[in-house]
Parts: sequence; structure tokens; C-alpha cells
Amino acid sequence: MDEEAHIEPYEGPAGGWGSLKSVEGILHREGRLVGGNAVLMKQNKHDGFACVSCAWEKPAVPRAFEYCENGAKATAWEITAKRAGPDFFAAHTLAELRGWRDHDLEAQGRLTQPMRWDPHSDTYRPVTWEDAFREIGVELRRLKPEEAVFYVSGRASLEASYMWQLFARLYGTNNLPDSSNMCHESTSVALPESIGQPVGTVSLTDFSQADCIIFFGQNPGSNSPRMLHPLQEASKRGVPIITFNPLRERGLERFTNPQSPAEMLTGRETRISSQYHQVKAGGDIAAIMGLCKALIEADDAGETLLDHDFIAQHTRGFEDFAQAARAADWAEIERESGLTRPALEGVARCYGKSKAVIAVYGMGLTQHRRGVENVQMLVNLLLLRGNIGKEGAGICPVRGHSNVQGQRTIGISEKPDLVPLDKLAEQYNFSPPRGKGLNTVEACEAVLDGRVRAFLSLGGNFLRAVPETAAMEEAWPRLRLSVQIATKLNRSHLVPAEVTYLLPCLGRIEIDTQRSGPQVVSMEDSNGQIHPSRGQSQPASEYLRSEPAIIAGLAKAALPMNARVPWDDWVADYNRIRDAAAETFPDIFSGFNARLKTPGGFPRPRAARERVWKTKTGKANFIAPAGLRADPDVPLKREGVLQLITLRSNDQFNTTVYGYDDRFRGVSGTRDVVFIGRNDMVRLGLEEGQSVALRTEADDGRERRVSGLQVVPYDLPDGCIAAYYPECNRLIPLWHHAERSKVPAAKSVPVRVVAEGGGA
Repeated sequence: MDEEAHIEPYEGPAGGWGSLKSVEGILHREGRLVGGNAVLMKQNKHDGFACVSCAWEKPAVPRAFEYCENGAKATAWEITAKRAGPDFFAAHTLAELRGWRDHDLEAQGRLTQPMRWDPHSDTYRPVTWEDAFREIGVELRRLKPEEAVFYVSGRASLEASYMWQLFARLYGTNNLPDSSNMCHESTSVALPESIGQPVGTVSLTDFSQADCIIFFGQNPGSNSPRMLHPLQEASKRGVPIITFNPLRERGLERFTNPQSPAEMLTGRETRISSQYHQVKAGGDIAAIMGLCKALIEADDAGETLLDHDFIAQHTRGFEDFAQAARAADWAEIERESGLTRPALEGVARCYGKSKAVIAVYGMGLTQHRRGVENVQMLVNLLLLRGNIGKEGAGICPVRGHSNVQGQRTIGISEKPDLVPLDKLAEQYNFSPPRGKGLNTVEACEAVLDGRVRAFLSLGGNFLRAVPETAAMEEAWPRLRLSVQIATKLNRSHLVPAEVTYLLPCLGRIEIDTQRSGPQVVSMEDSNGQIHPSRGQSQPASEYLRSEPAIIAGLAKAALPMNARVPWDDWVADYNRIRDAAAETFPDIFSGFNARLKTPGGFPRPRAARERVWKTKTGKANFIAPAGLRADPDVPLKREGVLQLITLRSNDQFNTTVYGYDDRFRGVSGTRDVVFIGRNDMVRLGLEEGQSVALRTEADDGRERRVSGLQVVPYDLPDGCIAAYYPECNRLIPLWHHAERSKVPAAKSVPVRVVAEGGGA
């Protein structure tokens, strides 16, 4: 625990003065208090830049301040005046830096020059771009294609992602894992089977037409705060907002709009959730089955609650699913969900009276052993009343990083059947690899057993984001090659392979000037809208290169000459990359450059929104779950075993930690905490402020432990505890992942609490 750590319950709303104070505080710390506010005025605007953090949709007619607290933090973090140049790296060995905290590494500021690790001094030393490209190319040509992994973070643009996937496939591999593998791959598996498309069906305008909104496992207060604006508007219209989440998150309880002078001056708050149900971790299938059972049985008894015409015309599998719902036992539903039958029947009644319902969810559904079935159960609930394919209704998966969905759209996938390989072969005159590549979990397995020899990372903090952190860091130095393209220093850069390069790139907010002039990039948001982004700030260093320029440099050095692939022309003018992408994916990107000029962006095709079902049956499919527990292998019957939920603080985005405050949970100055319910504290004999360790309960012979955590009492269901990601990733076994999607099951990790000392 840090000396300055302070724990005190937070009684205020989301937003409000706390939000404004936090934004101004980080702008001041990053030396951008004056210029930073001007840059923020261009955030999420059509003539400005798309936020580098969350993927929530940007409106066609933006507000004056179209950014949130966390989006402003992400911007300040990127346009910081601080620099981590050659002098910094000359003064610190990698061994020393591995002892630093995550926040302190990135807080050194922007990387300024390409660097190569020197094993003799254990420091990074400057290298020219030309030498770096040439030497990396030599290394890649010595390896077999299946020995290399081409990872990509969710921040990379559509243009860079298109070039990256082509580079990998020209090299000869489909090893293209991305950050979606760690969060929403369960969605990408579930939705095509249920409704025939891998993305949601909702647009921002639907929120103004919905008469009921249901949340499962998504926290907009910290993860996508701009979403609070349409939720506030819905609440003021009297729309029921019904939340299912183990923790009571302030953003889903109360909100004061920082952009409303009247609310700020009076302290007026808007109630967000009209009902809040604290479902157990892993209890979502049971809870949704309870809702479906109540609806079906009430309809059986004579109430007309199901949309029978929609079911008959547009769906398959209803009778089998209805029988499974009727057969489900209420006692088991209550036990697994942690919710009562009357509570679930009350939600079902409210849902049954509503004409247009949006179901919103996040990683609270996807990151479970049966995460795919979690998502499909939520679709089942919507299908019962025809709430897909009509205005004001639909399924709304809230993606995390700003372009993680778009990367899949434009070809970043380890699954060859999702990519038009025949078209790529014709377009670029080569034979693309046809075998399945490695996803994130499989890439980790291949690093551990030595099958992977090279790892190229287009952004991200892979070693910190993945499960089984300790084992991965131990195995990483056995790699031959590590290439890390990044804007700031993070922990993944400090564990070197035999040959390691750190290549600094322009950030999205920086002006990207190429031979044809300033460039525009694009990304797809969580709701399937594709937006432009124009840099606003001067580059942090004259030595920085854009992601497309770095990819082109690597590809030219590693691949045989191919006259069909105009790498240099693409770098000179990104319009040409978009033209190439439109040729590869005409159904999605036809007229790409022209349509990108549309305010609010343009939508990708979403057939299910039009009630066109591109499934094997040609219909939307009811799919019954195999059981009622989303994490059936968690040994809850063993005395003292708890379910750990990993979560973000209010002061971070993904693995990036902006500071050590979690305002909404009352934590200040530390991240070394574990949130535990009062009943579990009594049962386990724990005291508030006590120092404890968490130890994974697994019968695989591997010890996984995180020590030095302070016990913080918190409102959680019995048997559930929570602690911060990514620090607790070392507790997640690599095999503890969602069936079929292989998303790490980070929302229900079996652990024990081990006392380490007395009170604080």
C-alpha cells in the first residue's frame, strides 16, 4: 500500500465537479493546460480527431464539448509535453525499469527516436530507421512464417490495420491476434450464429426512441462516459433503465452533466438506473433465463407478451428454447443468479410492457467461460419480443478501444474464413495462407512452448494485458525477435527478446504530413459508424513516423518485391489505401473516400438491423445454453473459494494508468486493494484495511499470487470480490477462457484470500 493511500466512500454522482477537476488536473500535470483545452475542442468532431480511448459513437451534430473525463485524460496523456528520449534510456537499464510502476513508465512521456536493445548494457540505444528496418527484415526472412505473430492494438486506424494484415499475409501467416481476442471475441462468435452479423444492431439515434434499456456487465461511468448523455436524456423521458451488475457503479446510478451550467451550479443529479440488480459473477445466464421463463410462462397463461408473428416469420429454434425455459428450475435460477424470483418477474413485466428495448452489454458478459452463451441468451431475450430490427431496439455490445471493431472489419483476423482471401490473391497476385492463425490465447501458448520466435506489435501492451503474466514474462526472452511500435513506454517494452526494437510512431492526435500533404485516417465505432480523424497537434519529435510509414518500411525490408503492392504510394496518400480497401471489401467500403466526408460518418452494413438474417438457417436463431452457470468450472463448493472480478479504475483506460485515484469507488493514492463484501469479510475473518494476498484456486500445479492488497469493504454479492486489471492478470490461468471464443474469463477467477498481516 502507498503511504498516501486513502479510502473513503464516495457519495457524489458521476460527472459533476469531480470530472472537471480531474480533466484540468491531468492537463496541468502533462504541461498542456493552455493548448490542451483548445485541442479538446476538436475531439470527436467531424473536422477534428476521434478519441483515442473508447469506441462510443460520435454524433453527426456534436455538442460543444464532445469529450468525457476519460477521453480528455487519454488526449492529455498523448499530447503531453514530456519526452522519453535517448538520454532517459541511457540512464536506466531495462532491469531497473521493470521495477517501476505502470503509471510511472508511461508518465515519462512520448518516445522520440527508434531504439534497439543493447544486451551488454541492458539499455535501449538509438538506431536509424533505415538500419532498424533492414535488420528486422533480415531477422524475419530467417524465420518460418508460422513462427511470427503480428499483434495489433485497438487504437490502430483502419488504414494501418489494412496494411498490417496484408503485410502478415504476404509474409505467409494468419497469426493476427488483436485486442478483440481479449474482450469481445465472444460477441464475434455469438452474434453471427444468432443474428448473422458479428456486430450490434443499434445506432445512437435508437436511444432517443427506446422505451426501455437493459444493461448487463457494462460500466459507462468509467469505460464510456459520453454514453451517459443519451442515458440521461432517456431517464428524463421516464424510460426504465434496468441494470444487472455485481458492483453498484456510480455511472449507472446518478449523473450530473458537466456540460450543463444549471446542473453544475445547483448540484442537480439525474437518476440513471430505475432498477439495479446485483447479479452474481457468472450468474447472467441464470438471470436472463429467469426473465425468459417468466415471459414465456406468462404468455402460456394467456397474457400476450411474446411477439408471435415475429417469432414465426423471423426465427428458428423457439420451441426448443421455450421448453428449456419452462423446464428451468426457479430454485436453481435464484441460486446461480443471486437474485430472487419476484425481482426477475418484475423485470420481465417491465420488459413485457415495453415496445422498443435496447440491451447493452460489455465484458461483464463476454469474459466468462460461457461468455458466448451469455451473449446468445441476451439475444434470445430480445427475440422473444421482436426487439431486433426495429427503431429504438436492438443488441448493443459496447466495445472498448476506439477501433477494435473496425480492425476486424478490415481484415485483422486469425480466421481465414472471415477474410476475402480470393480477392486479396487476385488484387495482389500472391497465394494467401489458408490455415487458421493464432488468436491471443493461442499466441501465448505458442510463446510458452517455443513455437513462436518473433512477435511484432502494432501498439498495445501485450505482456501486461494477457493472462498468465508471470509465465509469459519468463518465456518472452526466449523469443528471437520483438518489434514494438508505440507512442509511450510500457512494460511490454522492458522484457526483451534476443533482438528487440522500440519504434516510436505518431499518435492519432498529431498532424500526419506525407508527400501529398496532411493525412486523414479513419476508424469504426462501437455501433458500426465509420469516422474520419484529422491530427491537430504538432508531432512530439521530428523522428516520429506514422504507422502506415512504419508498416511500409518493415514490409519492404522483409518481403520480396511485389509490383502490385504500392507501399510508397500508400504512405504518400492515404486515400489510396482506402481505395485499395474498398476494392477488397466492396460491400463495406465502396466509395470509402467520398463517404468519409459525411458528418457523423457512414454506417457499415448491418443486415440484422433490416431483419435480413445471414445465418445458416436464414433466420434469427434461439440458442439454448448448456447450463445456467456461466463459469461451471469455478470450484465454488470448496470452502473459502471466491470469484474474482477484474475491473478498471476511474483513472485508467485498458492497461494505461493515468493516476492512482478511483473516485467513484472512494480509493485514492493506490491500486493495491481488493473489494470484499461485509458478509465475506466476517465469514473469512478479515478486517478493513488488512493486508492480504489473492491466490488462484487451480489444480494445475502452478502458483499464481498477488500480494500486498488492502481489504476495502464494498457492496458486492456474497462470494464475489473485485480487484484491478491488469495487476491481477497474473491470477488468470491461460486455460481459463471462454469456450470457443477463447476470451480470458477475467470476470470470474477462482481465488482464495490469504491473510498477510494486521490492519492498515
